[in-house]
Amino acid sequence: MSREPNAINLGKVVSVRGSVVDIRFDEPLPPIYSLLSADQGRIVIEVLTQLDAQRVRGIALTPTQGLARGMLVENTGAPLQAPVGKGILSRMFDVFGNAIDREAEPTDIQWRSVHRAPPPLVRRSTRSEVFETGIKVIDVLVPLERGGKAGLFGGAGVGKTVLLTEMIHNMIGHQEGVSIFCGIGERCREGEELYREMKEAGVLPNMVMIFGQMNEPPGARFRVGHAALTMAEYFRDDEHRDVLLLIDNIFRFIQAGMEISGLMGQMPSRLGYQPTLGTELSGLEERIANTDNGAITSIQAVYVPADDLTDPAAAHTFSHLSASIVLSRKRASEGLFPAIDPLQSSSKMTTPSIVGERHYRLAQEIRRTLAQYEQLKDIIAMLGLEQLSPQDRNVVARARRLERFLTQPFFTTEQFTGLQGKLVSLKDSLDGCERILHDEFKDHPESTLYMIGAVDEAKQKTKSAKPASSAPSETAPKTQAKTFTKPPAEAKSQP
Repeated sequence: MSREPNAINLGKVVSVRGSVVDIRFDEPLPPIYSLLSADQGRIVIEVLTQLDAQRVRGIALTPTQGLARGMLVENTGAPLQAPVGKGILSRMFDVFGNAIDREAEPTDIQWRSVHRAPPPLVRRSTRSEVFETGIKVIDVLVPLERGGKAGLFGGAGVGKTVLLTEMIHNMIGHQEGVSIFCGIGERCREGEELYREMKEAGVLPNMVMIFGQMNEPPGARFRVGHAALTMAEYFRDDEHRDVLLLIDNIFRFIQAGMEISGLMGQMPSRLGYQPTLGTELSGLEERIANTDNGAITSIQAVYVPADDLTDPAAAHTFSHLSASIVLSRKRASEGLFPAIDPLQSSSKMTTPSIVGERHYRLAQEIRRTLAQYEQLKDIIAMLGLEQLSPQDRNVVARARRLERFLTQPFFTTEQFTGLQGKLVSLKDSLDGCERILHDEFKDHPESTLYMIGAVDEAKQKTKSAKPASSAPSETAPKTQAKTFTKPPAEAKSQP
């Protein structure tokens, strides 16, 4: 916030209820969104409503311990402000713009209000361009849009933050613009780890981090997203650079708004959410836009309560996105990482005019094959694979190989898995899927396609496995022995 507050008038605290504070002013009331400070600036309050001619009600952005009735409150005369400028690069901030990376206060910066209008329609750009991530399942089935908004939907523990961190690792090295990471209501441990990883990778000079952690009051968590967008808009509009905005987690922004709404005494809507959920989310999301000067590409993690995609928080977020990546607990339990559900995930970029005819045709064929396998799973569970027609058995074999090929070892999980991370180009991903659909790998065990990069690695795994195993039929999955011809060991034993 502004370092030299201009005191216009003083008020007195009338009541304190948790984070909600009522203040009485004798002079003209401070405008909505004005910042008020008490206890020598230790307690900061943002005005949200004007109750009558002499009283305002605000929400505290800091803990209110020590605040009591009758205490003096100073009107700073300005809204919450965020630092912008070249001096914020490679730094870590809180919602007030204070540096929290134990370095000196940044220099060469300006302060701007976090409450800004979205760019008008006449300034917006309508170009559609694919944004490659190096992750096979995303690039092939759910391509992201440069300057678009992508959401990673999933319940607790299915890999949203891991996938987001991997995207940061893959893209920041190739991203010529600026990256801004905004942590809303998430664990401080994740922020510290991310800062250390980005420093070791040497990409911190083009990155800014801003955090409103889960232990902070709801007011701070609610405004940290607006502060991050103010920084992103500076780089887009003033420096004409492309911005990669990463938000973890947009559900915590909605949750903070729900807490504020409840504290302010508003009647809750469906499932306890605030009645203003749609407008609050739109006010944030509509500022993420392309203009003629530059683009803000946003990737947002979205926690889905109880894995219910019809929850109002998830449903409202869906409507703002150009790509929705849904993570599946079932696939995570099967060890298929990244645990992206290809049938529930979607992207508006998968049209022949944008990705090309071949890519579109392949993506549709992959979805069709996986959908057929999903329908056949019940029959396989009840009657076994042998009861399927030869044609259906081929579909199952292709689908199981595609599922395994679309897994990928991540750079950010090397220390846990012991597998070296892989970055796969879109060309290699499409070639691999096409060759699997053409049954080129039907004689290779499914396990050779699991956790690899380009598809040719499967052939190398098969070659290295042959000398080590005298009986390949024993190591191959049971379904393959039933699906295909006699195992090689059996064939050799005949005279």
